[in-house]
Amino acid sequence: MLLKMRINEDTLLEGEKVVLVPYNADHVPRYHQWMCAPELQKLSASEPLTLEQEYDMQRCWREDDDKCTFIILDKQKWADPSIPEQECMVGDVNIFLTDPSDPSLAELEIMIAVPCYRGKGLGKEVTRMMMYYGVHKLGIQKFEVKIGLDNKISIAMFKKFHFRELSISEVFQEVILGVTVNEALQKHVFGNMDFMLQREYGKARDSRQAPFTPLSL
Repeated sequence: MLLKMRINEDTLLEGEKVVLVPYNADHVPRYHQWMCAPELQKLSASEPLTLEQEYDMQRCWREDDDKCTFIILDKQKWADPSIPEQECMVGDVNIFLTDPSDPSLAELEIMIAVPCYRGKGLGKEVTRMMMYYGVHKLGIQKFEVKIGLDNKISIAMFKKFHFRELSISEVFQEVILGVTVNEALQKHVFGNMDFMLQREYGKARDSRQAPFTPLSL
């Protein structure tokens, strides 16, 4: 049976540089604007969608049992209540189950959509946070990523997280990397995760002032 991925529908995760929030309809116009860019279509191996199709996709990601999606926000901007949440958006991160017979295996996708935020360590922090959430909240034990062969920076980052090459597709010009969670990986990748905090997204969105509480496992 597939995991009920809607577990995160009212979950906000805070890191040192980012805040992760559920993907909701308010985020769609900005997300659609991103995905009209040929560069992001290539990096994400996706086809351009109409705005209405993007809303349909958002509902799919929010409601399907095999998907878990967060929008990545700039923490510094989001801390300022005068800045609309949509203007804090910098990318997204997804976990989705790829094998109905093995709910411990998930594919991970990370996109830093705004160019000026790349190369600043956000991808690394989001990867740690999402893998930690996947292991401790969703029961994920094996992660895979698909990356374009020309995306050397992403390939290098995941290899630092102990991902290893599983296969290369010359047809799709992409490599599949994978890792199995074990004690060594948790020590190397997660280390001290005290910086990662959690609260209810709805209340946080309404106030953007309430105190955070540590993530309880």
